[in-house]
Amino acid sequence: MSPLRLEKQDKKNAIRVAAQKEVATVSIRTKSIVERLKPGEDFQSALKRIASTNNLKAGVIVSAVGSFTTASLRFAGAENATTIEGPLEVVSATGTISDKGMHVHLSVSDSSGKTIGGHLMPGCKVFTTIELVILDLGDEWSFDRKTDEQTKYLELEPRKTSDKQ
Repeated sequence: MSPLRLEKQDKKNAIRVAAQKEVATVSIRTKSIVERLKPGEDFQSALKRIASTNNLKAGVIVSAVGSFTTASLRFAGAENATTIEGPLEVVSATGTISDKGMHVHLSVSDSSGKTIGGHLMPGCKVFTTIELVILDLGDEWSFDRKTDEQTKYLELEPRKTSDKQ
């Protein structure tokens, strides 16, 4: 094997070993919150209740599967919510959540499969169920919300819990 080829192979091995060492040192302590929302519940209100009840300092929505009778979404650049009549299938829900606030985006589809998504607003009413899974990162993180001077929205301010004093 030529010295140049050997050098490239050594670099690849060194990178692989370094990556394996890095991955081996990463650990995140997490808990999970799993809840079924029932017919008639408002999705946003339920998320607020769950955050408060569980003293949730930093959470991520992992999964939300189910349906709504109506959905209320704010689209990019819009000031007001748009109500979509159902029944609607929840295609995806993702976002950050804490007892200080949340930022959740939601996609729903109608009976023809047409899908629409936007920012979660009050008024998303559960039709049959929502099976909800939230990952609680509160042992490592704290999510706060502060009004950003530029956007004028409450924006995420994540903090490592070890950074708090």
